[in-house]
Amino acid sequence: MPRSVNAVASRARRKRILKAAKGYYGKRKNVYTVAKNVMEKGLTYSYVGRKLKKREYRTLWIARINAAVRAEGMIYSEFIHKLAVKKIDLNRKVLADLAMNEPETFKKLIDSVK
Repeated sequence: MPRSVNAVASRARRKRILKAAKGYYGKRKNVYTVAKNVMEKGLTYSYVGRKLKKREYRTLWIARINAAVRAEGMIYSEFIHKLAVKKIDLNRKVLADLAMNEPETFKKLIDSVK
């Protein structure tokens, strides 16, 4: 019995990888085995990067809130604690946005928890 290979699927699989590796330097863009490894690593980095981005944004928000709160004579941890005690449920993203774009509103918020 003759050997049967699914050339159509194999070619499509290779084509998909090489198309995704378009724009890479040297053999990374046109040698399938190299392109496959590079693409796999790139996809891993992109997955990890999405998680790191969340961490970095949270750090940025906290720094912005801290800077705005210290200008009013309070510290970050104290401010967050007082918000929790008063049952004001605003996340750090919203608080940082208020601190940056609407300082008067943020100042009123600080005065309400003092």
